[in-house]
Parts: sequence; structure tokens; C-alpha cells
Amino acid sequence: MVGNVPVGSNHPVAVQSMINEDTMDIPAAVAGIRRLADAGCEIVRVTTPSLSHARAMGHIRQQLRDAGCTVPLVADVHHNGVKIALAAAQHVDKVRINPGLFVFDKPDPDRQSFSPAEFSAAAARIRNALRPLVELLKEQNKALRIGVNHGSLAERMVFTHGDTPQGMAESAMEFIRICAEMDFHNVVVSMKASRTSVMLAAYRLVADAMDAEGFDYPLHLGVTEAGDGDYGRIKSTAGIATLLAEGLGDTVRVSLTEAPEREIPVGFSILQSLGLRKTMVEYVACPSCGRTLFNLEDVLKQVRAATAHLTGLDIAVMGCIVNGPGEMADADYGYVGKAAGTICLYRGREEIRVVPESEGVEALVALIKEDGCWVDP
Repeated sequence: MVGNVPVGSNHPVAVQSMINEDTMDIPAAVAGIRRLADAGCEIVRVTTPSLSHARAMGHIRQQLRDAGCTVPLVADVHHNGVKIALAAAQHVDKVRINPGLFVFDKPDPDRQSFSPAEFSAAAARIRNALRPLVELLKEQNKALRIGVNHGSLAERMVFTHGDTPQGMAESAMEFIRICAEMDFHNVVVSMKASRTSVMLAAYRLVADAMDAEGFDYPLHLGVTEAGDGDYGRIKSTAGIATLLAEGLGDTVRVSLTEAPEREIPVGFSILQSLGLRKTMVEYVACPSCGRTLFNLEDVLKQVRAATAHLTGLDIAVMGCIVNGPGEMADADYGYVGKAAGTICLYRGREEIRVVPESEGVEALVALIKEDGCWVDP
């Protein structure tokens, strides 16, 4: 569990994001979290780079709860973050740590290698630093995210395994084993990279490594620093959807260089496209061809404008009678061009009525209402 959101097993894949407001600006941070929650975000991460930021989380959480906002909160901790993580854990539902930075030593430009003794000594420091945080999270029944980033692998991991997906997987496994030794299993793992191919390889490697050692922890998926616009969405989808289709992934974040709330519809769209969640109308529409009997693009926009607030329906908008009925067979409702200026409305495979094109959208809404599937926006 992350707060009131179950994660992993057969539970729905959750969509999360991160605010971009300064945590010390408490009113702004609260407003940012509420915007995400209102957009449907199910878990919200907040940066806590200092003890002051960690303490501010207490005020943020209280103001959110006073306003009736119960979205789970995650503290994001990086450089030498032991004390920060301990302070933040008092006020959040999950703490995210970065294995490459949690116990941070500045890289030595003159170093040529790590001896086995040096590697083991660093591992012992990590174990000692992580222990109090794990004990606290275990006591409070809160979660830990072991969040590996390709761009911030520890120096000894780079020397030993290279700046590679294998190095990312080994970095995660080191922390996973420490948690398991302490009988702490409320763990989520992420393996983020800005290159989709690296991200895919790292998640697959850590999933295989966990399976080989008997660990079954949830995975949080994301392509970090994906950018903006169409390409950012495509890049994120290529990574996230590929792994979800392979059965990997329990939470997702689409990391866009845009307002955080714009990430949420993309995440839910990925899940719906794979049949993992059903949170919006699914529109089935042909690309149009010479047989199309009406302006398909305009009509689809009209149908979407009238019905997009509904949940759980499949609505097909097809340009002609040749392929329309067959290709929309799984849809709940169909809007199909029958002849010039004439529309056929379907319920499933059954033709219900024929109406003038000018009345098509209105008649579709009326049919949905007749079936008791309508809710007012």
C-alpha cells in the first residue's frame, strides 16, 4: 500500500506524477498537488532536498487533509539523504531514494578501479545508512521506492558494471537485498533512463534478477526526461506500454516537460489502450478513405465533445457501411455512414435507427440516454 492506494499484485496499475512547485512555498505546493489530484493523479511525489523541505511536508499534508484531499504523498530524496528521509517519512506515505546518491561520495577523477575491499566497505556504509530508514518505514507501515536513475549511478557501480542497464540492475538489487535482510517488503522499484532502450533493458534485467532471488516487488515505470509534445508522449508510451504488455509494471509516470497535470491523461490512455484500466470513453474510428460519406474528422470531434465525460463506453465512428459494422463489433455504440446525408446508429451489432446526418450526434446521445448509460457532465 502507498497511503490508501494498493500497489502490485492484481490491483489496478496506478498513475502518478510530481509537482514542480517549490516545496518551501507551502500554498503553491498544496495547490499543485490538488491540481494533480483533481486531474486523476493517484500518487503525488514532492521533492525534499533538505531538512527544511522535509519538515514542510508536514504542513503540506495537513493543509491537504484539511481540504479533504487524501492523495498519497511521496518524498523524493537524493544526495546523502539519510536524515532528510527520516524527517520526511513522518509526513508522507512513501519515501523515494536514489541508490546512486543516497550515500554519496564525490567521484575521484584519478581513480582507476575499485578493489573488492573498497566495494565491500561502501556496501557496508550503505547498509548502515539505510537501516534506520527501513526500520522507521517498517514501524509506520510505509513504503520505500528504490529509484535507480541511469544518469546517477554510483561510481563503484560504473567501475564494476559500466554505465549500463546491468549496472542499474545491480544498484537496485543491492538495496533490495538489504531490505529483505531486514524483513521489509513494502518496496517499489524503478529503473528510469532518458533513453527508452536503456530503460527497457534495465527493467527486464531487474525483473529477472528479482525473480531469480525470490523477490516479487512492484515496479514503477517511466522514461525520465522524455521531453514535451507528441515526441515526449510517444517516447514514454514506447517504454511504458512495452513493459506493461510484457506483464511488468504496477505504477506509471509519463514525465513531460509540461504542466504535471498534462501527464495524467497520457498515463490513463496508455493503460486503457492495453485494456488495463477503463477510465474514459474508448473511441473507435476509421482513418477515412474515398468511401467515407461524411467529414469523419469533424464528426468524431462532435461525438467526442458530446460524450467525452462518460466513463467505460466504447463508441465507434465509422465512415461507411462496408467495414463499419464489422470493425466496430466490440463497441457499445456505433455511428456509421449509410448513404450520403444518412447515419445508422448501432447498439453493439444491432442497427437501431437511421437518422439524417444533421441529427446524428443528438440521436446518438438520445440512444445512450435510453439505455441508462448517460450521466450529465
